[in-house]
Amino acid sequence: MSASLPPRPRMLVIGDVMTDVIVRPDGPLVVGSDRRAKIGLYPGGSGCNQAAWLAHLGIPVAFAGRVGRRDLGEQEQALRDAGVVPVLAADDTRATGMLIVLLSEGGERSFLTDRGANDGLCDHDLPFSMLNQLDLVHVSGYALFTPGPRAAVMSLMAVARARGITVTVDPASVGFLEEVGPSNFLGWTSDASIIFPNAEEAACLTGTRNEAEQIRFLTARYDLAVIKRGAAGAEAANQSIRLKAPAPQVKVVDTTGAGDAFLAGFLAARLAGKPLDICLNRGVAAGAAATTVLGGRPTESLPLPLAWGDL
Repeated sequence: MSASLPPRPRMLVIGDVMTDVIVRPDGPLVVGSDRRAKIGLYPGGSGCNQAAWLAHLGIPVAFAGRVGRRDLGEQEQALRDAGVVPVLAADDTRATGMLIVLLSEGGERSFLTDRGANDGLCDHDLPFSMLNQLDLVHVSGYALFTPGPRAAVMSLMAVARARGITVTVDPASVGFLEEVGPSNFLGWTSDASIIFPNAEEAACLTGTRNEAEQIRFLTARYDLAVIKRGAAGAEAANQSIRLKAPAPQVKVVDTTGAGDAFLAGFLAARLAGKPLDICLNRGVAAGAAATTVLGGRPTESLPLPLAWGDL
């Protein structure tokens, strides 16, 4: 008997495929010498993580990206194992992207990034036919920081919007935002209706740390702004409503993927037709749950947040 096919995706995520090398030093780094550490390899990439969390929360989702050819089968299987429909292109000259994550005490992270095959994403990898019957397209900002992928992604975003498909985006990296320029990023994402920055990205995009001014700036450009503020929780606003949700207290193991889980929790609730306050609270609950496990994706043993059924 053949295996049953997964449900047709309601949502497409576009972004990076990465292998995360997570390093947990036993203490401060010793420049020029050794420090004992725990080191592990994990599947990663912000877009991949978002797709995995969406699947974990019950949303039929596909992921589009580019990997090194020798890793194609392994990366496709990793996505299938996470419940995601893979739409991966193979690169013959670049290796799959790799990220080194240095964890400090309290779970805070610093990154060293080699984007690899992600920088080869092109129009051929993103045919407009993949938009058929979709409700939502989400773009990880990492796919917009290099000219070639950016052109391909922006074309797909424009067609999606023209077809009435909701387009959402997260800025992904304050370092890359500063490198390309906030005004450029705002222009590249003009077809998106919802933006999901974290606190530092919101400050970079708006040029202010005043939270009310950030909201006014972003909601003048997007239908909805959803800002992740870490331990302070999160807020969501349009031009008429501003809502806040506190972060639950959890024992933080690793903050990798917390923002990705937040986004998945929020969008899963939105696709289910939930009101904005429920979307925000589910995002916060999912983001908090993600910090209790190592790595950026949900594990089989990780249940839905305890408060999920009450939201």
